[in-house]
Amino acid sequence: MALKATIYKANIELADMDRNYYDSLQLTLAQHPSETPQRLMVRLMAFILNAHQDLRFGKGLSDESEAALWQVNYSDEINLWIELGQLDEKRLKKACNQAKAVKLYCYGTSVKTWWSQVEQNLNKFERLTIEQFEPSTCEALVKLLSRNMDFQCSIQDGQLWLTSGEETLLVETIKLK
Repeated sequence: MALKATIYKANIELADMDRNYYDSLQLTLAQHPSETPQRLMVRLMAFILNAHQDLRFGKGLSDESEAALWQVNYSDEINLWIELGQLDEKRLKKACNQAKAVKLYCYGTSVKTWWSQVEQNLNKFERLTIEQFEPSTCEALVKLLSRNMDFQCSIQDGQLWLTSGEETLLVETIKLK
């Protein structure tokens, strides 16, 4: 019998003052059986950081032809392709050829090693930006994971302040490219 996805609900009050974007988001996240809690929370943070009325979760792990998240306009043009993890050049090249902009959010303890191996090859992609979540940030995010989540998010000067109940967490990324 195949394992089924675990469903999470997230209600988010978002105030992104950097982009003048304010929204109440009701998101449903399906956690693929092979997806770690850490990746799930990074995926949610990537959504929040790039929130837009056209941003959608892709099939990601279960369909390699789709992004983890993407913003597709009414003409089926991909404005933004978002990937997660430490990907190879081939996948990112494909994304850069199909989308106007590509973002990669890295996480985990081996990012420094991965980046030293791929930096030269990935720097040639003009449409690509790469940001890293610190391992300590990911650990703190996983502690906030529950089947029903309520967050208040404030983004200003590149800092995301995430509040859940009594807990407030500063979520920042390190720009690699």
